[in-house]
Amino acid sequence: MEANSVAANSGIKPGDIIFAINDQKTVKWQDVSELVMNSKGKELTISIQRDNQPIELKASPKISEVKNIFGEVVEKRYLLGISKKDDFIYKKTTIIGAFKAGISQTWSYIYLTIMSLVKIIERVVPASEMGGPILIAHMAGQQMQAGWTNLFSFMAVLSVNLGIINLFPIPILDGGHLAFFTIEAIRRKPISLQAQEILQQVGIVLLGTLMIFVFYNDIARLFTNS
Repeated sequence: MEANSVAANSGIKPGDIIFAINDQKTVKWQDVSELVMNSKGKELTISIQRDNQPIELKASPKISEVKNIFGEVVEKRYLLGISKKDDFIYKKTTIIGAFKAGISQTWSYIYLTIMSLVKIIERVVPASEMGGPILIAHMAGQQMQAGWTNLFSFMAVLSVNLGIINLFPIPILDGGHLAFFTIEAIRRKPISLQAQEILQQVGIVLLGTLMIFVFYNDIARLFTNS
């Protein structure tokens, strides 16, 4: 919950469970979000549960900026200044259901990875946010402390990131080989060995430069945080 927000000033505390707004039951977070967004700033009666005790509070939502995960303002709407608690809910499912959920989650990771790269190119996200092995090890340690589930989720995101990068059309990467095959299919003849060697050297230089850059970010981050 945001400090000095409408929710905080109205008496809502972290850990409170909202089960109704204006006598309308809120079963999921989307219910809360829509009722607050459609309030048009009018005072709401918020029914919460705190320490197994029901409590009613009053709050009037205010227009606020909504930002995406990259810090960009995407819209303005009525908000209370609260957010849902990110807890895992485990449900039994079938193999097919698990497969579908895995595909859906993997696709969301792929989309997030691609959009992160786009935002770096657009300079929305600073290139200094990029990290190498030191940052990965640090983040892995943090996720391990949070639990095995968080660590496995982090490993999944990291695997998708590496998979996407590996498909870049840069020589020496798999994406570079695919690019060679595509060019050869279009030209209907192989690329000369000399051209391949030159392109491979260019690829090595590019990857080497990238590695030096992310190592620099890691070391600078260590000195900044120390």
